[in-house]
Amino acid sequence: MTQLRQLDMKRVTEEERRMASVVAKKEEEKKRESHKQSLLKEKKRLTINNVARQWDLQQHRISSIAPNQDGKVSDCPQDPSQLRGSTVSAFPEETGSLDSGLTSALQGLSVTDTHLVEVDGDTLSLYGSGALESLDRNWSVQTAGMVTTVSFTFIEFDEIVQVLPKLKIKFPNSLHLKFKETNLVMLQQFNALAQLRRVDQLTVDPQGNPVVNFTLWKYYVLFRLSHFSMQKINGTEVTQNDMIMAERLFGILAHVASSELPQYRLISILGDARKKQFRYLLETKGKKPGLVNEENSDSKRLVGENTNRATLNYTTRDFYNARLEEIKEKKKFCKMYMEDLVKEATEINMKNEALQKLWPQMFIELVRDAVIEIRNKSSYMKLCLQQITDQK
Repeated sequence: MTQLRQLDMKRVTEEERRMASVVAKKEEEKKRESHKQSLLKEKKRLTINNVARQWDLQQHRISSIAPNQDGKVSDCPQDPSQLRGSTVSAFPEETGSLDSGLTSALQGLSVTDTHLVEVDGDTLSLYGSGALESLDRNWSVQTAGMVTTVSFTFIEFDEIVQVLPKLKIKFPNSLHLKFKETNLVMLQQFNALAQLRRVDQLTVDPQGNPVVNFTLWKYYVLFRLSHFSMQKINGTEVTQNDMIMAERLFGILAHVASSELPQYRLISILGDARKKQFRYLLETKGKKPGLVNEENSDSKRLVGENTNRATLNYTTRDFYNARLEEIKEKKKFCKMYMEDLVKEATEINMKNEALQKLWPQMFIELVRDAVIEIRNKSSYMKLCLQQITDQK
């Protein structure tokens, strides 16, 4: 009430008007900021819900391609939320608590976003496969150095594997990885994490990651990623007994894997830092144990274990299929090339056999023609001179 002159029987001063104006502006700014935060929060919720629906549709399409036990393809339900309801219900509706102004503003929000990237404190959250493209951005040094936790949700693990080298470079201080709805289905996939610089904590949500149903999955992670000296897995502290048990369970696996590969394959999959160690192992392999002291023997044993673990790698399905296609094309080319060689050799052999059959008669005819031609020496000489003259 800007025209008010008296309040409670007292005259309103200009100072009071200015103070009231300042307080009103602060309240209005606070209200606008609160409105903005609520709007962003709701937009985030709608985007995550949309990403979840897209993920469910994608997973259902993949599962419906394979015939069921009756040999028929299952029908797709009309409502995407029926596919895997636990995913969508993880983000419940909250619009009932919003005021009318915010509700009207939300009606103009776009819910077609298929990915979301969010930095909250020291956590980088990526929702949807499109969010992986954010790793190509020019992140500020301050933001990149602040991130210690990276969370992946609704993203195929095979797609995550392809950006792990970028993650190592862009966020060098990342120590904690979280996976939810990423289709971690087999132990071999954890081999891909070995290419990172460091991992102190690993969190694999049971939702969308069937690998956690394996009783020994944590021990395999500790064994394969032992060089990280991991501290926690799914919030549980890693003990020395866990490390010993992991080595007992899977130590022979790495030994068998490395012993079955030829030397050139072993060297090709090892990094430059380990090639020298591997060559050292090959050089000292034939020496007697008495020639090497106990300390060096233990050192070599440790190096050997690290080298063996490096042979346990992971190939994504796309790369594996591409390799199969490449091998198929090479086989096809080799087959055609060999068929052409065989065909050419067969034709040459047939011509040679035909020549051998015709050659005796041809030789007789050549000799007969030559004798007849030079029988009359004078006429033959004239013929030869005539041919020479004609050539000139």
